Amino acid sequence: MEVKLWNDKHERVMYDNLADLFAIIKATEKLEKAYVRDIISASEYEKECQKLIAQFKTLSSTLKDAVPNVERFHDTYKMDCPAALNRLVTSGVPATVEHRAAAAMSTASSAAVVAECVQNFITAMDSLKLNMVAVDQVHPVLSDLSSSLNKLSILPVDFEGKTKMSEWLSRLSKMGAADELTEQQARQLHFDLDSSYNSFMAALPTDGS
Repeated sequence: MEVKLWNDKHERVMYDNLADLFAIIKATEKLEKAYVRDIISASEYEKECQKLIAQFKTLSSTLKDAVPNVERFHDTYKMDCPAALNRLVTSGVPATVEHRAAAAMSTASSAAVVAECVQNFITAMDSLKLNMVAVDQVHPVLSDLSSSLNKLSILPVDFEGKTKMSEWLSRLSKMGAADELTEQQARQLHFDLDSSYNSFMAALPTDGS
């Protein structure tokens, strides 16, 4: 005896759409695994993934009344497709696009910190040239420089600028706020700043690296 899942054309279309949704989720899961295992190229993955995401969005809109929650649909049919859910529901873009966006944000963030470091180096050296040698004038400037250097992940822990600024801050913290650096100390600090600045610029990656 043949059992019909639908009573009219409208129901038949709905069941066809549910079957398509099921197929899209399964296909996306297989695609994600293929990409992670390097079975397909990034360009092939991105093209197919964008197609599946577009189909998913169209179908989800069509089935919004029948399937208000895709995660529940996934669990009801015991699909076991976590990667597909992440890609289709949570992310909404191919992994390759996510990676490019993350890299762009990282580059922009690093560029901002580099600019901050350069500005703090210049400010510190200019302050000494203007004879601003009191502890309460020097300490904040060196503290800002040290903080910005520590934010830049491309610099090693033992980077010259980090260690020298740490040594100077330690020395200044043992002095009174109104105390002033001697001419010899100010000259040494300026030398350390200039040397650290040159090392900093040399440590930055070039366009080709």
